[in-house]
Amino acid sequence: MPFIRISVAGNAPTYEQVNELQQKTTQLMADILGKRPEVTVVTVEHSPAIHWSIHGQGLSKNQMLAQMEAFITAGTNSEQEKSDFISAANQMLCAVFNTTMSPLYVVIVEVAGADWGYDGKTQAFRRLSSDLL
Repeated sequence: MPFIRISVAGNAPTYEQVNELQQKTTQLMADILGKRPEVTVVTVEHSPAIHWSIHGQGLSKNQMLAQMEAFITAGTNSEQEKSDFISAANQMLCAVFNTTMSPLYVVIVEVAGADWGYDGKTQAFRRLSSDLL
């Protein structure tokens, strides 16, 4: 049950870029982290370049930068899987926008199964229920 937030600063992504980000991110979550696509949610948010800074300096008018946060249930992936995902997500973001961005942060946030869920059930409840079957 991953939730991914992609934040983009600078030029607004096109409809095609947003669609590509959503599809490719969902696929990376499935292929690398083993997450189910049918419950993977991806949101792409945009803000003007002036709202972001590097080293205390606002981005230039034509500069673009992105950041990704991927929320997953704690303990469901190995260190290697998470490292592979971060590398692949970085490459994917640069490819979709056809530019090298730096610093480009990809953050995996591990949330305890009892602290989140969807459709009114926590991930811990879902895991316990599947273990009982």
